[in-house]
Amino acid sequence: METIVGCNIEMEFHEVDATLTEADVRVRLHDGTEVKAHGIAHRHPDDPAQQRVGEEIAAARALNDLSRQLLDKAGGDIEKVTHSPARLMA
Repeated sequence: METIVGCNIEMEFHEVDATLTEADVRVRLHDGTEVKAHGIAHRHPDDPAQQRVGEEIAAARALNDLSRQLLDKAGGDIEKVTHSPARLMA
């Protein structure tokens, strides 16, 4: 029998000024654990203003941070059971 579990992911964008976009992401795992991450994008003053591009870059950086945190958490969970160092690759 297949078991399906889910989690909730939320992402918010903040346009700090004309050259800075921030993304905050939060995931709630099915065990109740919550992991938060943050990403930023800086627009060079000579580049054209493209809000969507700043959001995409900030989102990618936030999700990259989230990915690293989840791998670290999983590694810690493995080490608690195996009592051996976990080597997880991204």
